[in-house]
Amino acid sequence: MKVDQGNELKPAAVSPYETPGSPGGRTRARHWWIALAAVAVAALLFLSGLLPRVKARATLAKETQAMAVASVSVIQPKRSAPSQELILPANVQAFADAPIYARTNGYLKRWYVDIGGHVKAGQLLAEIDTPEVNQQLRQARADLGTAEANLNLSRITADRYAGLLKTDSVSKQDADNAAGDYAAKGATVQSAQANVKRLEELQSFEKVYAPFDGVITARNTDIGALIDSGSASGPRSELFHVSQPDKLRVYVNVPEAYSQAAKPGMMADLVLSEFPGRPFPGKLVRTANAIDPASRTLLVEIAVNNPTGILFTGAYAEVHLKLPTPASNLILPVNTLLFREEGLRVATVGDGQKVELTPITLGHDFGSEVEVVAGLTGNEKVIVNPPDSIVSGQSVRIAPSAPSQSAPTQGTK
Repeated sequence: MKVDQGNELKPAAVSPYETPGSPGGRTRARHWWIALAAVAVAALLFLSGLLPRVKARATLAKETQAMAVASVSVIQPKRSAPSQELILPANVQAFADAPIYARTNGYLKRWYVDIGGHVKAGQLLAEIDTPEVNQQLRQARADLGTAEANLNLSRITADRYAGLLKTDSVSKQDADNAAGDYAAKGATVQSAQANVKRLEELQSFEKVYAPFDGVITARNTDIGALIDSGSASGPRSELFHVSQPDKLRVYVNVPEAYSQAAKPGMMADLVLSEFPGRPFPGKLVRTANAIDPASRTLLVEIAVNNPTGILFTGAYAEVHLKLPTPASNLILPVNTLLFREEGLRVATVGDGQKVELTPITLGHDFGSEVEVVAGLTGNEKVIVNPPDSIVSGQSVRIAPSAPSQSAPTQGTK
């Protein structure tokens, strides 16, 4: 800077060619670094706000792609047992069951056994008073006496005419008439004897006997009640009802699909609601050997021994039949089935976590489960509750199966 005496001080012009070591160069360098630091800070701030967003977007895209792959639960088909248990409703009946009717007319004189009574074969159950039958029997016996007297007279006459015919004292016609009258009187005697026998048998029906060993399950009469045998087209009502409960007949209608497997000799269990957890063993003894066209079932009879009479006749029961199966088939729950236009399918997970729709053929329907007879080998991973929109080739992810929790064991007292 130059100083001009006597004049005001004026700043000297700065040369643009000042060196960095000069004071002016140092000031410009400082300004440059400040600007560079500001840019760096701004860039750092920009990157610190952008990178998390980029990372979040990448994570969101990855999660969205992962969520787009459906998560499914799978099971493997299980093998059916060599013997298949079939549960069917059944009616329990006594081995012998009979209503007891009166075979004569009259009034009940007295009865000896009430309901629940155990009787033996031939035991007297009741007596009937039959005054009309008794009177008819007396009349029939009198008619028989008259017929026998007439027969005796006709015999004497015939013998006499036969002797006179030898001496030609009577004509041949008179002798033949006497012989014919004797034969006719003989037939009249036989008819009277048959009538007496019939009424004696009717009189014997005054006493009502048990036809077999059993239990009286019904008594539908009382002392003084009118008894009608129904011989005159009148109404008939049973006096007693007797059943033999020591051996039971259980009739079951087996569906046609299982009819070939139900053979005599196979074992069966009888289960009743009043005896929970206590099956009663039985044996299939015979079948109808014909399918009922109305119900498409085979009627079979199962014999169950009941020596103590603990089982009551007429009860409703369930019969558990263990039917042998020719081959062990696969079993699937019904919530694995897909009903498509092209037919029945199941969705399986193959290699590469890809879905394959496999056609199958069903056998028996067990309600919550079905039998698969064709289409599967047993090693497939079958999807449970597959969505209706699932298609072949779709990528899926197998969800981990939850560990099964067993119920706590209760201690015995």
